[in-house]
Amino acid sequence: MQEFTDLEAFQFLQTIESRSVEHFGTSTREEELSRFWTGVGFRLAGREYLVNLKEVAEILSIPPHTKVPGAKSWVKGLANIRGTLMPIMDLHGFLGRKAPSSLKRQRLLVVNKSGIHCGVIVDEVLGLNHFEDEQWVEDADIADEAMTPYLKGGFFIEEKLWNVFSLFELATTQSFRQVAL
Repeated sequence: MQEFTDLEAFQFLQTIESRSVEHFGTSTREEELSRFWTGVGFRLAGREYLVNLKEVAEILSIPPHTKVPGAKSWVKGLANIRGTLMPIMDLHGFLGRKAPSSLKRQRLLVVNKSGIHCGVIVDEVLGLNHFEDEQWVEDADIADEAMTPYLKGGFFIEEKLWNVFSLFELATTQSFRQVAL
């Protein structure tokens, strides 16, 4: 190991400092990632949507669940998920539609917001999608009017619009919180 004099050590530290200052203006990995939006793609009633990854606590296959007496028809029941009871909600039913019969690809998007912890059934989860901020569209066309209150803009890529669905907006809606008949 090479020995440094006090002066050489000081000069070495000054060199490191000057290099750091030179590179200060370059973006870090975190800054680069902040230009991207990440969401979970899902399908509902033949249409594709996105939900912000930060709004999804987890994604699950539909677990065995027990029907809750006196609950609205779109409340499918309660499931024991790792020792915690979680309500299972059918998004089709909540939107006033008939749910498709037994889709093998159905999944739960689990939301945990404002005291609401539940799983929302969607037809299929399409995986993670990444978009650049420049692809954001504030006033996106909405093909499904029942989804309007829960859609918050979208991303336009390769001539396709991905509407952004907000699980948090859904979870804080009074009609979603009223599950008793």
